[in-house]
Amino acid sequence: MKKHNFSAGPSILPQEVLLKASEAVIDYNNSGLSLIEISHRSKDFVDIMENARALALELLGLEGKGYKALFLQGGASTQFLMVALNLLEKRAGYLNSGSWAAKAIKEAKIYDDIYEVASSKDANYNYIPKGYEIPTDYDYFHCTSNNTIFGTQIKEFPNSPIPTVCDMSSDIFSRTLDFTKFDIIYAGAQKNMGPSGTTLVVVKEDVLGAVSRKIPSMMDYKVHIDKGSMFNTPPVFPIYTAMLTLEWLKGLGGIAAIEKENEKKATLMYSEIDLNPLFKGFAAKEDRSLMNATFTLENDNLKDTFETMLKEAGISAVNGHRSVGGYRASMYNALPLDSVKVLVEVMSELESKA
Repeated sequence: MKKHNFSAGPSILPQEVLLKASEAVIDYNNSGLSLIEISHRSKDFVDIMENARALALELLGLEGKGYKALFLQGGASTQFLMVALNLLEKRAGYLNSGSWAAKAIKEAKIYDDIYEVASSKDANYNYIPKGYEIPTDYDYFHCTSNNTIFGTQIKEFPNSPIPTVCDMSSDIFSRTLDFTKFDIIYAGAQKNMGPSGTTLVVVKEDVLGAVSRKIPSMMDYKVHIDKGSMFNTPPVFPIYTAMLTLEWLKGLGGIAAIEKENEKKATLMYSEIDLNPLFKGFAAKEDRSLMNATFTLENDNLKDTFETMLKEAGISAVNGHRSVGGYRASMYNALPLDSVKVLVEVMSELESKA
């Protein structure tokens, strides 16, 4: 039976990427060696790294605009620390729009004065704060573009008077944006790029060098830029798989092309949530995420029936996060529209049985 993978992360990857990656684990480039046993200093892997970094900038429209792409380790959680270490001199402002934004705030507070410019915690993060002001005397402004757990997404980013940092872990490469509005973008690979184990960081170089503190080498963006993302041994397989995924995306027509597919999936999913009286959406309609649709089943007596139907249809990983409950359909780039159709059909069939 075909499986329909709605996992929130690590998540679905394109089938052709999985096939190429699996072949490389056995024999990379007809070398007689596995990708995961060759030297990261070899020409084969240096070429992979350079291609992956170049593709990231190309797809984001940041080539030749003063940005560097890095593939680092430690997940987005390490970036909570790195951002503060590299940019925070006096104070910074954070938008608290979800669990991961709150964690970023908590980690940054280790170093200095961190302020929430706005928060949606009062409503269990079911909306994106708006109408807030970003102080001009702060060192930087930090936001989270998409909130995986709660199913909300920033639709319009503020025109910040100070450097802007954005955690795009769960929606990078999914929609067209003016990425030059951001000075640092970071994203764990395990949603739209590849397996867990590497994190893409895109840095505008001229935002660095303004802090007076000493920065440990492993946490210094300048060190990683100077070393071409290979200050220490990089996670070879995740970076290779990310490169393949970026090549796949470019082959489709880039971000603009995948955005159209993502909009089709989201429109279909939210239409069923709104029209089917058995279900209710969690996130405010104007802030609904294209990537993560969160919803609840209004009649708990139908829970066992619904989940049996999901299993029989081959639908996997739609249980909601414990912070929200209910269900979550994660519709990342590689999820086919047909999988969303199957989920919607099951939801519609449940209504006919109720």
